[in-house]
Amino acid sequence: MNIIFKITLLLSLFVCTNCATIISGSQQMVEITSEPSAATVFINGIEAGNTPVQKNLKRNQEYALTLKLDGYKTYKTKLERKFNAWYIGNVVFGGLIGIIVDPATGAMYKLKPEQINGAPKAGTTYKTRSENLFINISLDIDSNAEKIGQLEKSN
Repeated sequence: MNIIFKITLLLSLFVCTNCATIISGSQQMVEITSEPSAATVFINGIEAGNTPVQKNLKRNQEYALTLKLDGYKTYKTKLERKFNAWYIGNVVFGGLIGIIVDPATGAMYKLKPEQINGAPKAGTTYKTRSENLFINISLDIDSNAEKIGQLEKSN
C-alpha cells in the first residue's frame, strides 16, 4: 500500500510541474478575418491565404501580419508575445520541470495583437476564447486606387 501511495504522489507532482504547457500548449490557434473579406494575409512575409485564415502559431515568437487587398491600403500589425499567467502555477505547485519546460516550449506566452497606449492598433479588434485568438481587421479604402465601376442594386 505504501508503494502505491508513493507512486501516485510522484505522478501527481510530475503532472503538476508544467502548468502552462499542460493548460495552454506550445501553439495557439489564431483566426484572422477582415472587412471586406478575401484580403491576402502574409505572416512574417509568407502568404498564408485569404481571409478568413486560421493558423496554429508557436507561442514563443512574434509575428508580423500584413493584409493586402486591391483598392485598400495595406494593413500591417504584429502579434506580440505576452506573459501567460498559467506559468505561475509552476511556482505555486513547485514545478521545477515546468519552470524549464514552459519557456522552452513557448507555453509561458500567449499571442496578442500589437497594442498602442493600452488599446489594439487602430482598425484591429480581437477576442480570445478557449486560448484561441480571433482578430478582425477593418481595411481602409486606398484614395489613390482607380475606381473602374460601381455595382448597382437590382430591383
